[in-house]
Amino acid sequence: MFEAIASPWLVPFDGSFRYRDAATSPPDENGSKKALKRQLKKQIRELDELQYKLYAYDRYSLLLIFQAMDAAGKDGTIRAVLSGVNPAGCEVYSFKQPSAEELDHDFLWRTTQRLPQRGRIGVFNRSYYEEVLVVRVHPEYLQRQKLPDGLTGEELWQHRFSSIRNHEEHLARNGTVILKFWLNVSREEQRRRFLARIDQPEKNWKFSAADVKERGYWESYMSAYEQALAETSRPWAPWYAIPADNKRYMRTAVAEIIVNTLQSLQLSYPAVEIEQKAKFAQMRALLESEKG
Repeated sequence: MFEAIASPWLVPFDGSFRYRDAATSPPDENGSKKALKRQLKKQIRELDELQYKLYAYDRYSLLLIFQAMDAAGKDGTIRAVLSGVNPAGCEVYSFKQPSAEELDHDFLWRTTQRLPQRGRIGVFNRSYYEEVLVVRVHPEYLQRQKLPDGLTGEELWQHRFSSIRNHEEHLARNGTVILKFWLNVSREEQRRRFLARIDQPEKNWKFSAADVKERGYWESYMSAYEQALAETSRPWAPWYAIPADNKRYMRTAVAEIIVNTLQSLQLSYPAVEIEQKAKFAQMRALLESEKG
């Protein structure tokens, strides 16, 4: 089974994660904007080649899960990191408020239908983790989920953590490599980005008054993230807490983890059997005979 790539951002697997220990800004020594830009471009080129090998090898799929507070930069990170990947080999899904049909199924149902097939990259912009994050902060949402009687409180959340761990382990056993990114933006940086959305006309469409209202639940969200990451970071489905106040650094860090992970799989192009090579020679001769 896949083992997580060690990095400064890897959330420990022993349940000891504390959100206050996770950085929102990079260390000062992490280079200039130009250096980060060059590094990201290099990783984008490498990811393009690795995705092609992933598709040809056809033994693994890659699932990237992004969770964050509003304005942390999920959309921009997904767009930047995957900008060089062949669109035919990658699918991005954004999960918003569940529909009536989705609420008539278990909480993993709607995302399970969008899992990537072997050889492809799947991206979840938000995911089933919303069910232990936003729903935990707003437990009134549970009223719409028609849950069995008697399952409430901490027992409910522990059941969901258990379901998530089992689900992800099953996927990993069957060839889905899972990488989960918490883009950790500070409350002050989120405030600045919300102001930019208000002040810049081209960003007005991204602003929602509801996003500002959610800031009032900041500590509740941080507590929910802390437990979710501690309960579900495993070697086969690791969480990475990425500092998100510096967008260039954040995108470079995410790209580095993805590239290193795919490299660790030792992907290769399928070998051609001797009999097939003989047929290639015959076809070459036939095609060469058509000249002129």
